[in-house]
Order: sequence, then C-alpha cells, then structure tokens
Amino acid sequence: MTPFLALCEERLRRAVAGHADEVGAPAADTLAAGGKRVRPLLVFCAAPQTALADPAVREDLLSAAAAVELVHMATLVHDDLLDGATMRRGRPTVAQSLGAERAVSTGDFLFARAFGELTRTGSPVAVSSLAVAALHLSQGEIDQQRAAFDLTLTEDAYLARCRRKTAALFSVACRLGAQVGGAGPAATERLAAFGENVGMAFQIFDDILDLAGAPAATGKRRGTDLCDGTVTLPVILAMQIEPGLRPLVADACAGPGLEALCDRLAAHPGLALARERALAFVAAARAAIEDGPADGAAVDALLEIADGVVDRYS
Repeated sequence: MTPFLALCEERLRRAVAGHADEVGAPAADTLAAGGKRVRPLLVFCAAPQTALADPAVREDLLSAAAAVELVHMATLVHDDLLDGATMRRGRPTVAQSLGAERAVSTGDFLFARAFGELTRTGSPVAVSSLAVAALHLSQGEIDQQRAAFDLTLTEDAYLARCRRKTAALFSVACRLGAQVGGAGPAATERLAAFGENVGMAFQIFDDILDLAGAPAATGKRRGTDLCDGTVTLPVILAMQIEPGLRPLVADACAGPGLEALCDRLAAHPGLALARERALAFVAAARAAIEDGPADGAAVDALLEIADGVVDRYS
C-alpha cells in the first residue's frame, strides 16, 4: 500500500495549497508534522483490491482517503485548542503558536477541504457517510467536555464516547473504501464494523499509554489525561476495584505526586482489565472480516493493522 499512501500524501498537499496564508500555512504545517496515516490506509485496504487497478476508481479512493485524513487533522487542531495542548508531534500546536481564533479557522478550513475533496468522487452516499461520522466526532468531543473531572463516569458512558470520538472515523474510513471501491452492502457493513472495533481498541490502548507509556514514545508526559480531567477506562476500572484512589485521581495535578500515581495505576489490576477490554475489541474486529466474504478487500493487511494496534501498546 506504500505507493497509494505516497499518492495520498501528494493529494493532501494539494488539498491545503493555494489558499489564504491565514489558514493554508498552519494547515500545511499540521500536514508536515506527519502521522501514521492509519485512516487513509484503512480506505485502501477496505476497497476491493481489483478496483485499485482502475484509474478512475483509484482517483476516487485517493479522494476518500485524503478526505478522511483531513477530517482527522481538523479534529486534532480543534482538540488541541479545547484541551489547552501546547505540543503536537513535537511541534507547537496551532493554538499555541497562532492563538485560538486561528486554530478555530484552521480546523474549519480542514473540514471544508475534506468535504471538497470527497465531492470529487461524485458520490452522495460517500459524502453522507463522512458527514454522519463528522457529526459523531463533534458529539464525542461534547461528551468528553461534559464529563471532564467526573469520577462517577461509567464504563458504558466511556465506551459510548470512544465510539463517537475515535471509532467513528476508523469505521467510516473502511466504509468509504468499500463504498467507493464497489463492494456490496453486506461486505461494507462488515468492514465498517471492523473499523469501529479497531478504533475502540486504539482509543483504549491510547488511554493505557497515557499512564504506562514512555514520554519518548508517546510524545507527551504521562498523566496528561488525568490533568485534563479526561476520565479513561483504566482509571474507571481501577477506581471500581479500589475506591480509595478517587481522591488521588481528583488531585492528580495539585501536587508533585503525578508520576507516582501513574506508576500506581500502570501496575494496577484495573489497567490489566482495560487491556483485556481492548483485546476483546481487536478480536471482534478480526471476526468481522474473517467470518464472511469481504468482497476482495485486503483482509490480511487489515488483520495486520488490527494486530498493530496491540503491538503499539506492547
């Protein structure tokens, strides 16, 4: 898939070029910061592989892959503003370097360019699919803001938030690959389910890494979610097992004990349970595409992506 990702990267550069510097320049900087491009990769892998040989379909798949990544970039710019983040992938965030107004306008620009790119496919169904996912993303962000510092947050509420805020974009990446590539309805739904489950596992493992990951690997200090008031699954489960942790979590950033709390939570049975939940989502993702026809999707590559989510934590 490397050649297709390279073509997608060029498509992304073109999508943000040639516009007003006020939004085009920070958008280009956000793009230049890089990333794993997992979501575009899902688009290409979920498409019937024979479709990639058709130049016209390949162009539409490139538009779909670029659109999904542009939406992802937009959410990063907006999330960094809402979270008060100062660094992203080793660079100052747009909000940090240019201020809140420029961050809002840059994120809005990236959203607009995403849908502008997707309309090139001429598929109202594809545009509708991405619009629904974008709505879920915004609702998930609202869920997170409303639940800030809420130590009574339930596991079900956490999972619902993850399904909207993270898994929706993974799911629509697979859905778009299947739809634009010409897969049938049944395979499209299986592939979308695969993407959703991978996205759920991805978010849970990301939340585990916030407590147990090395800053050199994650690009941020441990306990960032604790300080932001973002209550995550390993913390929820740890507090269920050990209610006495609640005051420590509530005061995580009030003193010098953040590292010690992260160490304690990283070794806690609650974190091990959270990992089991993530692995269950990986298993569900695998089952979604192993138990029925996938209409020519690159199943082996998709399974590698699912396993790579686990490897990211391990």
